[in-house]
Amino acid sequence: MIYELRTYALKPESAADAMALYQAEAWPELSKWSQNLVGYFITEIGPLHQIVHLWKFENHDARDHQWTTLRAQPGFAAFGKKLRPMLLSQENKIMKAAPWGPHP
Repeated sequence: MIYELRTYALKPESAADAMALYQAEAWPELSKWSQNLVGYFITEIGPLHQIVHLWKFENHDARDHQWTTLRAQPGFAAFGKKLRPMLLSQENKIMKAAPWGPHP
């Protein structure tokens, strides 16, 4: 099992519009992959204006399949073009579960 932590830092003046765009245009496609989704979060303390999401996958091939399939969807590709100007940065981390403790 691997986990992917994605963090999108939004321009403060675009934060509300980016979240509305995400909900209206990205979520309908992303929700089809909810079996891999651990959760979506919006920062409240610390670095603000961030959308953070955590995904779990059986392996790298499953991860690649999800994102390749999503990017091939015209609506999701159009969403990406609209979102990019609203971003300050994007960070993706691929992680393995530690051998101790609970795992989602």
